[in-house]
Amino acid sequence: MKYVLLFAGNMSAEDRARDPELAAQYERTSKWFAEHMQSGKIVGGEELKGPETATTVRFHGGKPMLIDGPFIEAKEIIGGFALVDVADLDEALEMAKSWPGGNVEVRPVVDH
Repeated sequence: MKYVLLFAGNMSAEDRARDPELAAQYERTSKWFAEHMQSGKIVGGEELKGPETATTVRFHGGKPMLIDGPFIEAKEIIGGFALVDVADLDEALEMAKSWPGGNVEVRPVVDH
């Protein structure tokens, strides 16, 4: 079964450059990704640029409007995601529990 793991946090590249502890955390998350990619469980995923680079398309009166910035306003942002192919939800949750970088939202992928 496929799931998406959405990684939430508030760590930017600038933060990592200034804070050795954040840099070490980033190294741990990189290692986590490498291990799970090597095992074949991660079948896709990417780190995302910061929310300041986002553009949101909102509809007002049925017409699309472009708005700078992320769709939601929150202290934590989605910093990246992994598409995983695992046996079941329990395995996806075990992967999420081992994530060294903070909060993870686990969502099943619709199988068409």
